[in-house]
Amino acid sequence: MSLDALFDPRSVAVVGASADPAKWGYWLASGALAGRSRRTVHLVNQRGGNLDGVPFLPDLGSLATVPEQVVVAVPPPQVRPVVVQGLAAGARCFTVITSGGSGPQEERELAALVTSHGGRLLGPNCMGVVDTTTELRLSWGDFPAGEVGLVSQSGNLALEIGRLLARAGQGFSRFVSLGNQRDIDAADALDALIAHEATRVVAAYVEDFRDGRRLARTLAAAHAAGKPVLLLTLGRSEASGRAAASHTGALVSARAVVDAVCRDTGAILLESAGELVDTAVLLAARHGLGQRRTRGRGQGQGQEQGQEQGQGQEQGQGQEQGQEQEQGQGRASRLGPGRVVPAGAAGGAPAAPEAARVAVVGDSGGQGALAADALVARGLDVPVLDGATRAAVAAHLPGRGGCGNPVDLAGAGEADLRNYARITRALLDGGDTDATVLTGYFGDYATANPAQTREECEVAEELAEAAGRAGRLLVVHTMARDTPALAVLREHGVPVYERIEQAATALAHAARFERATPYAPPERVPSPPPSSSRPVADGGYESVRTLLRSHGLDFPAAEFVGTADEAADAARHTGYPLVLKAMGLAHKTEAGGVALGIADETALRAAFARMRDATGATRYAVEEMAVHPHSVELIAGVRYDPAFGPVAVVGLGGVTAELLADTALALAPLTPGRARELLLSLRHAPLLTGWRGAPAVDLDAAADALCALARAASEHPELTELEVNPLLVHPGGAVALDAHGVMT
Repeated sequence: MSLDALFDPRSVAVVGASADPAKWGYWLASGALAGRSRRTVHLVNQRGGNLDGVPFLPDLGSLATVPEQVVVAVPPPQVRPVVVQGLAAGARCFTVITSGGSGPQEERELAALVTSHGGRLLGPNCMGVVDTTTELRLSWGDFPAGEVGLVSQSGNLALEIGRLLARAGQGFSRFVSLGNQRDIDAADALDALIAHEATRVVAAYVEDFRDGRRLARTLAAAHAAGKPVLLLTLGRSEASGRAAASHTGALVSARAVVDAVCRDTGAILLESAGELVDTAVLLAARHGLGQRRTRGRGQGQGQEQGQEQGQGQEQGQGQEQGQEQEQGQGRASRLGPGRVVPAGAAGGAPAAPEAARVAVVGDSGGQGALAADALVARGLDVPVLDGATRAAVAAHLPGRGGCGNPVDLAGAGEADLRNYARITRALLDGGDTDATVLTGYFGDYATANPAQTREECEVAEELAEAAGRAGRLLVVHTMARDTPALAVLREHGVPVYERIEQAATALAHAARFERATPYAPPERVPSPPPSSSRPVADGGYESVRTLLRSHGLDFPAAEFVGTADEAADAARHTGYPLVLKAMGLAHKTEAGGVALGIADETALRAAFARMRDATGATRYAVEEMAVHPHSVELIAGVRYDPAFGPVAVVGLGGVTAELLADTALALAPLTPGRARELLLSLRHAPLLTGWRGAPAVDLDAAADALCALARAASEHPELTELEVNPLLVHPGGAVALDAHGVMT
């Protein structure tokens, strides 16, 4: 069902309206009345009264017209009766501010009641909804108008984000407080923001992901629509208490799963409200570049460029050259309004994306150098400028100025403030970078000399216009705060930051969004019918080995025994050298439950006695010793996440798996191509592709092994964790040397 009635209802009824500013009902009622020019507003309070001359009606049955949305701000015991009355009156959208009853079950029943009548419910226990584009303000607090849509499970965090946005010259297009998500959830709200034309950037704070697979598909759809999604969530790990049960439990934390989903879908996972706002401001500016550039063309841009490039040029030629400048002399911007798809992304593994290129210009050599360091540290490129750009910059610099990158104005700004605009324009138009960072003193000249206020503001206008015409980002880092020139920059959509690390981090996040190539998240795999897949008896090596072999995973030959004599008999079948393993241990090596390279029966009996004394085990595996030159040990596992379902992990394995923590995660099941990409994304991937002259391992066999493991886990939800460690990959194939499962 559409959420139009939530964001732009034809009529609203606020039940629990109040004339007391100390109560929620006052803010909801006054906010609703602020939109009276667009919709009918009814205020309901059984005790009577009025607000701004609008009388309070006793109940919803007293309304002359049907309310399309009902806002419920009454004590919990009264919530259900109000909703029942609203449904009887014809309302189909309910925003429930207070809790919906005595507990979760009563809230679920309330939501079921609403949806059974074809309606939708926001909350309960939420802060309301705001749409600044439709004059809808059904919440408490200030929500400045802007281009950022926010979905949040925290009301106070939303208020903090709003204040930070306002200071940065931005605000909200829409705000949705999710509350307990008994009906409308994060994916519903995000879908609505993606489709909302006035929303340029989507932000979300989510604690409960509910159906994570559906949310992942929504995030991928947002990226496909060109809408960046900035996500905040909790960092606590549900798996921390189970870390001792398996390496996978330690490596696949709740946070790691969300991080992997964001990487795969093109969303950006952030750490704080401040980082979210810094990034949102820059991404909103990036999104608006195309519109500002179009406006520039409509205002005689070709003629202006023709005059700059020579009075004798025809207007058409000026436009042609201007378009070449906008496109970076044939190279598309990696931070502009359009995204660059890496070569090879249409088929096979995507090519490694190039780093976004940034030009730095400042009136201090030290600040310029520190800015360059901050950018490079975050994965951005500060390249050497080409000859034409250096010449264009040098034309406006004194003899001692530096026209490399960073560009040192060396007093050119103090000599003539308009040099800031001239040099920045030369960098933006040069085409060899995707964005320009202006760092230093600009914005503060009028503070020391008020006579320069007008000129500094004019230069700020010229800077914004230059960025709009070039179609490239201009980012300003300044030591000033809230001066007239900075206000001009913000009004024109130029991001302004007080600290260079803010600017560098926001640019890095924008670059990540541009170079992301989202994957279509697989649907959650349903549990198989009992006839097609027998449940695993336990999570021990013997049971798990049988399961994984049935899915095509290779293991060394092995027999399972209980005594030393049985072990000696088994060795005659496996041959020497062999491996002896104690069963029933989560971490065999640490407990003394593994003996490698046993050469004969005497050594086998001695190892058996030592192992029995050390572990107390009653069952053992006698296994063929797998020896493969140029092999690499991996860990491969799957953990069942309550929200996202089965999640696959692969990384450098063996006993150092958690120490190295070199892992890659993805939602399971996997395709062979996706599994191969995970392997190649590891920091230690060169060990797999041939390090220092060694032959490459069989990546296809390794990928097939990952797929088999992920498929087995997806088909057996009784296993909350499933792990192979190590998975020995070598030039001739892949073989699992140990396996372990954790039962529900």
